[in-house]
Amino acid sequence: MHGVEQEFFNAADYFLDRNIRQGRGHKVAVYTAHRNYSYNDIHKMANKTANGFRELGLRIDDKILIIMLDVPQFYAVFWGAIKIGAVPIPVNTMLTPEDYEYYLNDSRVRALVISDEMQPVVQNIKGELYYLRDLIVISEINGAHIPFKQKYRQAPTMLKTARTTKDDVGFWLYSSGSTGPPKGAIHSQYDMVVTSNNYAKEVLELTEEDICYSPARLFFAYGLGNGMYFPLSVGASAVLDSRPPSPENVFKNLEYYRPTVFFGVPTLYGQMLKYKEHQDQETGTTPDPNGNHELSSVRICVSAGEALPEDLYHRWKKRFGIDILDGMGSSEMLHIFLSNRPGEIKPGSTGKPVPGYELKLVDDQGDEVPQGEIGTLLVKGDSAAQQYWRKREKTRITMQGEWINTGDKFYVDEDGYYWCAGRSDDMLKVGGIWVSPVEIENCLNSHPAVFESAVIGQADENNLIKPKAFVVLRESHERVENLEEELKNWVLERLAKYKYPRWIEIAAELPKSTTGKIQRFKLRSL
Repeated sequence: MHGVEQEFFNAADYFLDRNIRQGRGHKVAVYTAHRNYSYNDIHKMANKTANGFRELGLRIDDKILIIMLDVPQFYAVFWGAIKIGAVPIPVNTMLTPEDYEYYLNDSRVRALVISDEMQPVVQNIKGELYYLRDLIVISEINGAHIPFKQKYRQAPTMLKTARTTKDDVGFWLYSSGSTGPPKGAIHSQYDMVVTSNNYAKEVLELTEEDICYSPARLFFAYGLGNGMYFPLSVGASAVLDSRPPSPENVFKNLEYYRPTVFFGVPTLYGQMLKYKEHQDQETGTTPDPNGNHELSSVRICVSAGEALPEDLYHRWKKRFGIDILDGMGSSEMLHIFLSNRPGEIKPGSTGKPVPGYELKLVDDQGDEVPQGEIGTLLVKGDSAAQQYWRKREKTRITMQGEWINTGDKFYVDEDGYYWCAGRSDDMLKVGGIWVSPVEIENCLNSHPAVFESAVIGQADENNLIKPKAFVVLRESHERVENLEEELKNWVLERLAKYKYPRWIEIAAELPKSTTGKIQRFKLRSL
């Protein structure tokens, strides 16, 4: 007896075609410095790109690697691939030729689409590419290069979408993790609808009147939602800028485009504050947070990627008068599943579970820990990835039935708010007690001399692990005598005695990943 065929669902039909059917064709979908793109423009570009892919012989389930800057053509390539049932795989644009060689061979893609600016780094790949057949180079202003230019130019603007279902593979996202090479997290067609409904609509209350601006890039799980499918899910608009997200560029975009929702990461919020505080000092002005400034059009700011320090939240609120909703997501869960809410923010915490997700904290034996105790965070929800590509053991360790093991340590307070206690591999056991480096860092960062800090474990004379801190000072703060002792006492007065850093090293800067996360493992090897 044959089973009932699954109902048709294609993510490109939902996020693009549906907006055309609902009459938003002439509405601006994307703002860029080059020009504005309507929903009709994006729809036609995606259809022509899809037809061009078919002309190249790409078919359902074929994989397409995307190394593209934040330009509207990213939309066309991503949705164009999904329209024919192919699988787009966006990857980081800030990597090395060796990294791209790994991605191309690991994923076994048949086609690579790159931004014009990315050509030199891809051309420097030295190794053998075993599966790649087609290279397509695209720029926002000049379009595609020959030969794809001819296929695109001649391609029809109409397209019959491939017959896919909710459970078909939609796209991949590579997750770096703390050990080993990156892992390809395989996501279903419907996963983007789940996160749009659960987070964008339920928590952010996004509507078609919103303009979203995310300096966090489209190739990240976080940026892919913020800058593309969240706004498309409700018929809203997005701001795209392919330039580096320096504070100066970001403030100019905020002032020019007047977005209503701003998505950043803690590192960027810190850089923006530093930039403004420096300007305020130079001009001798005391800004009015409720006055007219670059962020006065923004109704809510969002942060993810790493825990938002409480001090940073308060400084931002004082300077701009706007809340930052700190949240947590992952490539495996696609977007934010734990978050503070508008009007229900507990600064320093990561908030409460997003509607549609279940969370639990477990010990090393897999048993749930009592409220207030630190445990490993597990999450369950319908946006979870199917598996890691060709990484069976990693899949089994991380994807435990319906639950995803995040590898992050948290505790829950009496009000149900989750507090980050670092990564499993960053946690310190001091005197037999788990200590969170994040807690010590937040305490140090609240000192007026400290710009940012990172805490790791170091063995003392008895080979017992104790906290050590690397501290970057504010530019405005002059180095004073005995500052290290002052900082130790600062922590001693505010946290339990065993948590204070036994050693403090003043550093010019901290090592960070391309996403702005502090890389404590590099400090451990110094």
